[in-house]
Amino acid sequence: MNVVTKQDVGTVANVLRGMEKHGQSPWLDFIQRSFTANGSLQKLVDEDGLKGVTSNPAIFEKAMGYGTDYDAQIKELLQTEILSPGELYERLAIDDIRATAKVMYPVFEATKGLDGYVSLEVSPYLAFDTKGTIEEARRLWKTVGAQNLMIKIPGTHDGVPAFQMATDEGISVNVTLLFSLQAYKDVLEAYISGLESRHARGEDISKIASVASFFVSRIDGKIDAAIDKRVAAGDKDAEALKALRGKVAIANAKVAYQHYLEVKKSDRWQKLAAAGAQPQRLLWASTGTKDKAYSDVLYVDELVGPETVNTIPPATFDAFRDHGKLRDSLIEDVEGAKHVMAQQERLGLDLHGVTETLVKEGCASFCDAFDSLLGVVARKENEILAKKLLIQKAELPSDIEEAVKAETETWRKSGDLRKLWAKDASVWTGGDEGKWLKWLDIVDDRLAHVSELEAFASDVKARGFTDVLLLGMGGSSLGPEVIAETFGKHAGFPTLHVLDSTDPQQVKSFEGKIDPAKTLFIVSSKSGGTLEPNILKAYFFEAAKKVLGDKVGQNFVAVTDPGSHMEQVAKGDGFWKIFYGEKQIGGRYSVLSNFGLVPAAASGLPVRSFLESALRSVKASAQSVPPAFNTAFQLGAILGVAATKFGRDKVTIVASPAIYDLGAWLEQLLAESTGKIGRGLVPIDDETLGEPAVYGNDRVFAYLRLTGETSSEQDAAIAALAKAGQPVVTIDLDTKEQIAQAFFHWEFATAVAGAVLDIDPFDQPDVEASKIETKKLTTAYNETGSLPAETAFATDGAFSFFADAKNAGALKGGDTVAILKALFGQVKPDDYIGILAYVERDESTRAWIQSLRLRIRDALKVATAAEFGPRFLHSTGQAYKGGANNGVFLQITADDAADLPVPGEKYTFGVVKAAQARGDFDVLAERGRRALRVHIKGPLDEGLRALSSAIESAI
Repeated sequence: MNVVTKQDVGTVANVLRGMEKHGQSPWLDFIQRSFTANGSLQKLVDEDGLKGVTSNPAIFEKAMGYGTDYDAQIKELLQTEILSPGELYERLAIDDIRATAKVMYPVFEATKGLDGYVSLEVSPYLAFDTKGTIEEARRLWKTVGAQNLMIKIPGTHDGVPAFQMATDEGISVNVTLLFSLQAYKDVLEAYISGLESRHARGEDISKIASVASFFVSRIDGKIDAAIDKRVAAGDKDAEALKALRGKVAIANAKVAYQHYLEVKKSDRWQKLAAAGAQPQRLLWASTGTKDKAYSDVLYVDELVGPETVNTIPPATFDAFRDHGKLRDSLIEDVEGAKHVMAQQERLGLDLHGVTETLVKEGCASFCDAFDSLLGVVARKENEILAKKLLIQKAELPSDIEEAVKAETETWRKSGDLRKLWAKDASVWTGGDEGKWLKWLDIVDDRLAHVSELEAFASDVKARGFTDVLLLGMGGSSLGPEVIAETFGKHAGFPTLHVLDSTDPQQVKSFEGKIDPAKTLFIVSSKSGGTLEPNILKAYFFEAAKKVLGDKVGQNFVAVTDPGSHMEQVAKGDGFWKIFYGEKQIGGRYSVLSNFGLVPAAASGLPVRSFLESALRSVKASAQSVPPAFNTAFQLGAILGVAATKFGRDKVTIVASPAIYDLGAWLEQLLAESTGKIGRGLVPIDDETLGEPAVYGNDRVFAYLRLTGETSSEQDAAIAALAKAGQPVVTIDLDTKEQIAQAFFHWEFATAVAGAVLDIDPFDQPDVEASKIETKKLTTAYNETGSLPAETAFATDGAFSFFADAKNAGALKGGDTVAILKALFGQVKPDDYIGILAYVERDESTRAWIQSLRLRIRDALKVATAAEFGPRFLHSTGQAYKGGANNGVFLQITADDAADLPVPGEKYTFGVVKAAQARGDFDVLAERGRRALRVHIKGPLDEGLRALSSAIESAI
């Protein structure tokens, strides 16, 4: 943009330069990189006598949003740094401010610090945040490092104290968004008070400058509109009202100027002036004419006066050069101005209310402009990053799309996205959510300490371990499992295995895969009191001790929270290392903390580049990214809105084969975070996609697609679902390493979905309920030597059936097929069916449960969850018990082919598993769920085949 549009400057007598003779400084309300770089700004200084430059979000939005001025620098910055759009904008803006300050510095020197300033605004989002404003003012002042910088701070109730502190600290400030005389009085008082406190400490006050930006034309815009409305309605004071049209704003400014002159005469000010203080000049802002009925230079012509500034928009700057008139208009007819002010009050034009409204609207307008600016920067950043960042595309039915847009706008206006980053619990239920948000910062934190993990990885490699066996459950195991399944073995490093079961066959199977003498055991437990990691540690510690003797502890590492029971055990048993988690991160949000990174490092995953990839997602989800451009927010909004407004509470997770295990991690994150107080999201993982006809209207499909290793069958099935009107969100990962981004992306989305659902996404009350019931049963076994007796309500060959009284009454009668038919006969549209199998999770049982769940889905046209116990207890079990009562559950238990002892306990692994299954079922019954337990006696494979046959007959 070129300000000089009507004539070459300097060819006629220049009224802009003539303003100096009247004691007024013309500043330009415009900044743009090319304008500064090509000499246009310098030309205005040289030929028009330009004395200063101001900027605001709207100006930067126009400068950065159009053209290619900034593209080269953006590319250069993003090649070497990982920046959020807000950080990127600030780097660009600061370079512009510094370049402009350099052009203006000779003016600053020539006027001895009176003029030559360039203004940079604190974030408009901080207009009502005193602490945030002063902190940002300090940071920007230090970062820019230019003597002729002014920090723009809004003159709001909360901004004024920040301004006073800034003055006290020696920061020059442009106080903006002043509309009323009282607001200006408050600002001038704050300036004087800030100078006085600084002077009282013996500090220099001669190098501090300030202007008070008093807005003009917007007042007439509001007042004139009110006048026109009343005149049109035939108001009895129509003529008097019409006489005020276009006069109130200028009168308001003149009265403010008179206050300035009075204060300048005061003893307080004279004392400061004697110490070298500069006066806080009034700066006339918003001086472009909005009403075409007025002169286009009205608010420049009529406000010329000594010791003032007029910050002029480009078009008005040109117009004033062309036909502006210079006179000391500001001090003309002051009594007339006072009369106008009295008249507006008498006629009820409510200037006070107008100015209050204008402050709010001004703050909102700057926030809107800042949103647009940051959106533009985010879009450019995403275009340049391209495949370095996961890419999300949503294909939604129009009704869901419109509802998501409305939700997005609600978050934008409320600033809830920024509140989320500020760890403000009001985003959710106002409970203790703020205590569980350290996961927002953990990537930066771990990058700062990544050398410790790299040293650990080097030590693991040097010690020649062949295997790493992680012993954990839920949040401690599912993230590491994704890493193990996705990345496999790294050359020169041990193979990572993850054991998260109490099934004795599964425990024995893992024991057979390793040589204890060459295995690093990672015992992973946040609280250190979780049953499963403790008994697994006890078992493998004893097994390893048989071959390692007293040195056994050197093959063990603990990952646990500080002060936990596991920390004590690790120290007592001489563990090689203890890595600490963060107490303010729940287990399911912990994959990017040490709970995920320690096993990753031990297996040879390059944790530094993994974390740097994750950081891209953190920055792409930052508080500076407006909701409409924040893809993680968009994902959360889609999930939350689809569930609450459209009944689509089943999130079907589809992942490319090479990253398939992401679904198991996502199950816990979604179900445990959102399934509570009778609502939530039910994740459906690993369900091979079918034809659109097998699905109802209760689903959202989330497709995690590894672009280099896609499945043509999955692509075709997803395309068919989208075409059929099903909501589909596709997230493209360019490399496997980007699962680090997917981790944070989904954590953030889940937190957003929780807010839309109006629940606390960081507690898990019903998981705790199952633990309590299990504890009761294992305690009873230790005391009596057996679990409490239970009686089947029916038996049929190898099958025994159990249920609470209500379910037993509904299911009694007939053989296995009849009982199952009665169970599945309770399934309604939009329900889901959970197959909960407490058996060893191996290739054969996984194939069996997948085949079964697909037959049920296709026959009954409902979602199916296929889960293995006890691992799902720390995952989807929360949603099954605490979420909506729309699940029908078939729990499957079986005789163990063999059992294993738990060292130091009377109970065995088989007893623990049985107690977990019974405790799980008891809580399902207590929650009023439709549930049946079938116990298989004899060979498991025969029993599973027979059960499948019976179910097929029943459905």
